[in-house]
This record gives sequence, structure tokens and C-alpha cells, in this order.
Amino acid sequence: MNREGWQNLPLGKETRYESAYNPRLLYPIERSISRAHLGLAGEKLPFAGEDEWWGFELSWLNPKGVPQVAVGKFTFPATSPYMVESKSFKLYLNSLNQTVFESRDAVREALAKDLGAVAGADVGVTLFDVEDPALAVHKPQGFCLDELDIETRQYQPDAALLKLEERGERVSETLYSHLLRSNCPVTGQPDWATLCIEYQGPVLKRDALLAYVISFREHQDFHEHCVERIFCDLLALADFDELTVSARYTRRGGLDINPLRSTSAGKKPPRRFARQ
Repeated sequence: MNREGWQNLPLGKETRYESAYNPRLLYPIERSISRAHLGLAGEKLPFAGEDEWWGFELSWLNPKGVPQVAVGKFTFPATSPYMVESKSFKLYLNSLNQTVFESRDAVREALAKDLGAVAGADVGVTLFDVEDPALAVHKPQGFCLDELDIETRQYQPDAALLKLEERGERVSETLYSHLLRSNCPVTGQPDWATLCIEYQGPVLKRDALLAYVISFREHQDFHEHCVERIFCDLLALADFDELTVSARYTRRGGLDINPLRSTSAGKKPPRRFARQ
């Protein structure tokens, strides 16, 4: 399937919601389609990372027929050959609603098995009680770019906007912006995110970086590929000792997607922000 084939995805189509467990509802999307546009086809990836999904509409029945609820965290490695199409993920989770499971562990095992099968890699699954402290909201760390006084009219991604400061020093810092907006390539719906950039190396010009973030405003691509594009554009700009790019996107249909790409293995996405 190429990008034109995305129009056949479940996204944007009228769909019947099933309430009986059905893993066949899950729909894979090849990561290689968008990566080819970044010159990554057939190459060793220049990043490590993961996609951290959170599911807030997760329910099933216990053996006595009583509904159970939980919040799920699903961790997909960036090296998996496939992503999961988001609406199919929602439909799949909905199919658990009237299904009896013996225990929470049985639910977790089923989720890990089904999601791993469609992604082509092991998927981490953790289930939280809805009052678990792990669901608390946190403030981003670092310097917020959003109050910088800039002017821009560029609303399609342009790596030429990125600049380095001329003073030649090297720093370690974290910058973030709440102004990242991209659009679903299938439905055209806007996707909103907080973008975090943690790096060690030459100093990024902050006003130029903000203009670059804003330039995604009318761009159409999936969350994961937007983050990979930002990472690759920054990596091409300078010789960083370390670079990590992550985005926490706002929730849609009970699911939010939070990709992270880094030159360092083992990096984890920041914890939930106010819009997640």
C-alpha cells in the first residue's frame, strides 16, 4: 500500500461498533511508506524510540458479568514494521466491552498478543486503575518557545527554517512548544501536540525553531511520522552529541499517541501534560 491507499483505511468511514472480542478489527500501516519520503527506505534507522499509546476507554466483563474498567498504556517499538491504525485500535478495544475475561492479567495478555501480531513486534501493555497516581498530569520541563516574538507565514514543513546560533558554544537543554499542529492524512482532522526537544550540542536558534514547529500547521501525516521528520531535520542540521524528539498528542476517541525518537536507546516519553 502507498499513501494513496490510506484512503481505504477505517479512519473517516462509517463503522459498526462490535461488542464481542474481535482482534481482526486491528489494521496495520507500514512505517516504511512515510520513511521512504525521509530517505530511510532500506536503511538502518538513525534513531531508537517508541510510540506510547494510552487508552482511556478500556472495559470488559468479569466472570460474574460485572463491567471492569482500566486505563491502558501500550508501548510499540519504533523498529516495528507496522503501526496500528488508530480507529481500528479504538474499534478493537470497544470489542472487549461485552466480553468475559477471567482476570485483568488475561486481558493484558490478550492485548499484548493481538497488538504484537499486528505490529510485527513485541508490544508492552500495562493496565492502570483509573485512580492510579501514574495518571497524574505534569508540567513540561525546560524552556517554552511559545512566548517568543516572531513573525511567520510558513505552514508547510521547511527544514531550511532551522538555524544554529553563531556563538559556537555547545549546550545541554530542553526546549518545548505547545504549538505543534498537524493533520490526519486520511480525514484531514487537526492533531494537536506538545513537542519536546532535548539535546546536547550546538545551540539551536530558538525563534527559528519555533517557526519550524509552526510550519507543520497544514501538513498532513501521522503523528509518528511527523516526529520522525522533525528528528531527521534536526539531525541533518548539526552534529549533536545527543538528540531526543518527542510529542504528546491530544486524545481522540479515548486514545492518545506519544512518539519518541532519540539517538540514545532507552529514552522514555515525558509524563502526561495537561492536554493529555
